[in-house]
Amino acid sequence: MKALIDELDTHHILSGENLLSLLENLDEENKQYLHTKANRNRLQHYDDRVYMRGLIEFTNYCKRDCIYCGIRKSNKEADRYRLSKDEILHCCDVGYQLGYRTYVLQGGEDPYYTDDRVVDIVRSIKEKYKDVAVTLSIGEKSYATYKKYYDAGADRYLLRHETHSRTLYERLHPHMSYDNRIRCLEDLKAIGFQVGAGFMVGLPSQTNGDYVKDLLFLKQLEPHMVGIGPFIPQSDTPLAHEKGGTVEKTCILLSLVRLLLPEVLLPATTALGSLHSKGREMGLKSGANVVMPNLSPTNVREKYALYDGKICTGDEAAHCRKCIENRIEKSGYHVDMSRGDHVTRAM
Repeated sequence: MKALIDELDTHHILSGENLLSLLENLDEENKQYLHTKANRNRLQHYDDRVYMRGLIEFTNYCKRDCIYCGIRKSNKEADRYRLSKDEILHCCDVGYQLGYRTYVLQGGEDPYYTDDRVVDIVRSIKEKYKDVAVTLSIGEKSYATYKKYYDAGADRYLLRHETHSRTLYERLHPHMSYDNRIRCLEDLKAIGFQVGAGFMVGLPSQTNGDYVKDLLFLKQLEPHMVGIGPFIPQSDTPLAHEKGGTVEKTCILLSLVRLLLPEVLLPATTALGSLHSKGREMGLKSGANVVMPNLSPTNVREKYALYDGKICTGDEAAHCRKCIENRIEKSGYHVDMSRGDHVTRAM
């Protein structure tokens, strides 16, 4: 296995057959070897910096019915909310005072937030703070809509493809199209966004072969960001009683992504920290270099319940930043509060 890891480390590509062999045959010694190689790659391209993004979860209304998600439209138990433009800007004000220079506006696919409303919010943030990056994560849109967001000043767009298995994707996403999801990612790249894709780990019936498809797709797409997180069941969904993903498997896949795409921006997700008290630290040591503390008002954080057991729902923004900063420093890395662009965009 070390020979395959070395090949991946040197050439940043492996065949599907060899990736599958790695996933199915890693023992503990080789896992540590893989993580060490991934960490060295991230240090080579980003030094010991960990970029902080301020996350604003501004709506938990969603027109989609993804069967794993706690804010799916069919979940009658969800306590719905929307943040007004003024509330969103207040979150940005708090974040700016705390040093954040990237805001991630995330929400369900909420028809209330029309193109005009989203454009107005993005423009208002960019006009007030000339030195910040705005990331949107609000789902599938048309090319024309994405272009409006980009022209308004949005810098980045996160749209996890979730799984590159057509069968699994369409089983998990009723009345949605796998082809349209991929079309969205291609449109975002063509427009000029810094694009984020990614997938879940540990979905019901997901196999190592499925992960290979995800990894090869990411290599082909070459996104600027990749979000990988473990599947965690949510109690009000059809998958409530399914087994979830693991920190260990997620960290293996983080390391593989880092070696396939050495310059990628790679978050250590909140979901990792929700599964294990040191989950985000484990993600950082596996090649991740981004964390996204929550800037949302504390009275709505528990309502953005994509999965059960989410951490930090009651922390004030200042406490959340200080806590994560301490964890990052103790792990041997340093917090970077800049925009944290992809290295090819920072030139």
